[in-house]
Amino acid sequence: MSRLLIIGCGGVAGVAIHKCCQNSDTFTEICIASRTKEKCDALKEKLEGTTKTKITTAKVDADKVEELISLMESYKPDAVLNVALPYQDLTIMDACLACKVDYIDTANYEPEDTDDPKWRAVYEKRCKEEGFTAYFDYSWQWAYKEKFEKAGITALLGSGFDPGVTSVFSAYALKHYFDEIDTIDILDCNGGDHGYPFATNFNPEINLREVSANGSYWENGHWVETKPMEIKREYNFPEVGRKDMYLLHHEEIESLAKNIPGVKRIRFFMTFGQSYLTHMKCLENVGMLSTSPILFEGKEIVPIQFLKALLPDPASLGPRTVGKTNIGCIFTGRKDGKEKTIYIYNVCDHQECYKEVGSQAISYTTGVPAMIGAALVLNKTYDRDGVFTVEEFDPDPFMDMLNKYGLPWVVVENPETVA
Repeated sequence: MSRLLIIGCGGVAGVAIHKCCQNSDTFTEICIASRTKEKCDALKEKLEGTTKTKITTAKVDADKVEELISLMESYKPDAVLNVALPYQDLTIMDACLACKVDYIDTANYEPEDTDDPKWRAVYEKRCKEEGFTAYFDYSWQWAYKEKFEKAGITALLGSGFDPGVTSVFSAYALKHYFDEIDTIDILDCNGGDHGYPFATNFNPEINLREVSANGSYWENGHWVETKPMEIKREYNFPEVGRKDMYLLHHEEIESLAKNIPGVKRIRFFMTFGQSYLTHMKCLENVGMLSTSPILFEGKEIVPIQFLKALLPDPASLGPRTVGKTNIGCIFTGRKDGKEKTIYIYNVCDHQECYKEVGSQAISYTTGVPAMIGAALVLNKTYDRDGVFTVEEFDPDPFMDMLNKYGLPWVVVENPETVA
């Protein structure tokens, strides 16, 4: 018997919940909790009768630690899967500590209000010391390491695709293909088309913030920061074709730099079409990507949150998105004294995902690994007290479950590399 509390009921959560229900042997009971209980109830109704997993629902405001503690005390979960917003990572971790419950998430903490003076002071100190200016980083959650150790519980951070599967690919490459890894290039290609002039594939607030920020990469023991979209490359992605891709800052660079010994360079690239970039630049120029509240007709609004309300909901893109994603890592290094290059990647079809779970591939590629991380924590395959990212555990069980639950991977020797 195992019981999982799932916080969040958006696109990624919907996939993770479907996948938990396909894996009833591990997830005998789940509780879906969200601020909007009606969404949880609708999903429960859809899934009941298709699974042996017992489903309950609850209303919770994940910004409020007391509400989270109250829910955990009444439901008594064996673990909590956080598929809410990254803004809520710390409140959910606080509640897990209070209740001594294992914790799993898909993305590291970032603040909702980037003008908050308390957060700003810590952020500016980190920018100076570390050398990158992204609003999201692991320091806030890594600071919980000792507390989780003392409580005797596990926190598994970043169990999505990137971060998540890309980190597992890195651990797998080091275990099976290399004695030393020199470089890692993480490539994220979405070759899908939803037909809208402009829409984002996951939460618009998080997506647009990430893309409009400075890029950065890890090289020879330090961060190198770049202007937004300054570094552009082309790559011929298997099953998708040749696409423009741009260097961004991404959280797994930070943890892989720490956990892959001797790695000399780590970069992250994501594909964007010209239309997307033009729309985004225009919105940025007129202030719509700002996170600072403004007064409008006597009310305070946050421009990027207002924009989010205008844009199509990413969860609604499934039925109209066609094409494929290709996400993976190119590794260079040595094995038995010989130079080696491999490419590990997954290709996912938007329409196949929609047929299976009613979602497009972006939510699918994050929701499946969220379920896998939760399963491996629940069944004690991943069982260490403290706070960890996925590459700190044995990659083999995770890789096996990717094949079993819809994200099969390919290893290519001597692939095309990125200049």
